[in-house]
Amino acid sequence: MASREHLSRYGRYAGGPDPLAPPVDLADALDAIAEDVMAGYSPRRALREYLRRGGARRPGLDELAGRIQERRQELLGRHRLDGTLEEVRKLLEQAVLNERKQLARDVAMDDTDRALREMQLENLPPSTAAAVNELASYDWQSSEAREAYERIKDLLGRELLDQRFAGMKQALEGATEEDREAVEAMLRDLNGLLDKHRRGEDTDGDFAEFMARHGGFFPENPQSVDELVDALAKRAAAAQRLMQSMSPEQREELMRLSAQAFGSPGLMSGLEALDANLQALRPGEDWSGSERFQGQEGLGLGDGTGVLQDLAELDALAEQLSQSYNGSTLDDLDLDALARQLGRDAAVSARTLAEIERAMHDGGYLRRGADGDLRLSPQAMRRLGKSLLRDTARQLSGRTGSRDTRAAGAAGEPSGSSRAWQFGDAEPWDVTRTITNAITRTAAGGGNPAAGLHLDVADIEVAETEARTRAAVVLLVDVSFSMAVQGRWVPMKRTALALHHLVSTRFRGDRLQLVSFGLRARSMDIGELTALPADREQGTNLHHGLLLAGRFFRQHRSLQPVLLVVTDGEPTAHLLADGEPWFSWPPDSETIGATVAELDRLGRAGTQVTFFRLGDDPGLERFVAAMARRIGGRVVAPDAGELGAAVVGEYLRSHFRGPGDDADWLG
Repeated sequence: MASREHLSRYGRYAGGPDPLAPPVDLADALDAIAEDVMAGYSPRRALREYLRRGGARRPGLDELAGRIQERRQELLGRHRLDGTLEEVRKLLEQAVLNERKQLARDVAMDDTDRALREMQLENLPPSTAAAVNELASYDWQSSEAREAYERIKDLLGRELLDQRFAGMKQALEGATEEDREAVEAMLRDLNGLLDKHRRGEDTDGDFAEFMARHGGFFPENPQSVDELVDALAKRAAAAQRLMQSMSPEQREELMRLSAQAFGSPGLMSGLEALDANLQALRPGEDWSGSERFQGQEGLGLGDGTGVLQDLAELDALAEQLSQSYNGSTLDDLDLDALARQLGRDAAVSARTLAEIERAMHDGGYLRRGADGDLRLSPQAMRRLGKSLLRDTARQLSGRTGSRDTRAAGAAGEPSGSSRAWQFGDAEPWDVTRTITNAITRTAAGGGNPAAGLHLDVADIEVAETEARTRAAVVLLVDVSFSMAVQGRWVPMKRTALALHHLVSTRFRGDRLQLVSFGLRARSMDIGELTALPADREQGTNLHHGLLLAGRFFRQHRSLQPVLLVVTDGEPTAHLLADGEPWFSWPPDSETIGATVAELDRLGRAGTQVTFFRLGDDPGLERFVAAMARRIGGRVVAPDAGELGAAVVGEYLRSHFRGPGDDADWLG
């Protein structure tokens, strides 16, 4: 049998972040951040907004900050600060009542003596502190009365110590005279150590000697004088704020009562010296603040000081959660304090947010550009594009009446190898490999392949082929301000990103150019388009966009030209001979003529053209319908939320079907 010393023990891990925990899932954060970036936020602001909002299953900083404020209001609304005064008042009433009973039943007492005593008790001042002080020299006849009065002095001493040293009230309950002398000795030595520390004359040996003698008074187990000072100063500052939170009458009562603490004036002088030392060593603590308590639950001095410490800790957490100071990061959060105030789940949520913030930087999803601003990195763009393309595939597969347009052999001759099917694959299935995968999966799951097979998407493999036809694709996107006003800005960017990811990962033989057109047109990479802000720019210069598309097609003459145009308005601008844009609303004939002429030129070059009409503008509807008929193109009118599926579907249709095929990909 194993000895007791070698038995294993198990418990909750308490050493910080769990080293065996899985890496934080960034998918939700990246999607949300990218959505805000595409809406016009900077990546820095988008990250901050995500951390403030939180994710689908975790609270953000704003919710945690709200709970901090609720906790603060709950403490202020529950408590009042006269708990010690009320307790002293009750003990005083008990002492006086017991004394009067003793005087009434003591038949042997001299009548004059009895009358004088009764008169003194009857005429005690209304102030509790004054009455306690007046009775300091009273010769009690009742042992119960004397005990109650002594308990007042004991209570005051323990409460005053509990204000500076948490837990003293309970630790010194029923303390002997020897215990009280030990406390006074500790205070003398502590003030001596702090006085030397203020002058810079203390040594490590001084601290070690002090802790060896008095370490039992400090359960925090400080490892240096500075750690000791930090702990004591926070508590002492809270004690000062507690006194300042009382009414002037309450404060005066307690100051007068403090002289009776333990019946020893030396205790108060030691505590006053301690406060002076701590305030000199830590002037940055809040020594002058106050709070307004409005509850019904009385607090003693020690417990009240603890509540003031809680309030200070809550204020510090609120500032940390605000992240409003220079250089702030979520690594600044005091997770131990958050767990104390809001519970372990809140600390776990905050730690997860901090890990997300750190991973977005350290994981390469955000990088600093040449201008010093943060930007989504290519790695982030790829991950986001993959997510958007997956959503697009889901939309396409759910379209009622749509049919598969990937005919076997459309992509070229087999190369002899196969691979797992992915969305966008046009190659024919490798039937042998697919069936083999299904048999293996069924048998591994305990099924009988001979009883019948059910194919799963994961079973499918396609035969890799040599591509026969490659395309030069231009996606023209309208960036006039109406796109942002009508809620089409983000869907447009999501569409571009999904198409970019599809072409760059599945159809590397194709060439894709993104062109934005507002008052002017501009070729841009996917990162520029994703971060493009919505400017209040008038003008829909499709003419300039078509010019840039034509130049791109001429640079790739060996590829099939494919033009995809996303717009929500008629052309209202064109380029003049000097290269300057001309704007006119309503559209004038010169703008329409220049646009149509450039579109005709692309049509004669064999360009497959599809217009994606957003909105119900009658003028735009007539224009794109006429243009499509003129060059044998197509018009698709999706809702903004289906734009990505429409564009990707049309790209696949035009890529794998001839330009004359009228198969309705969109059903």
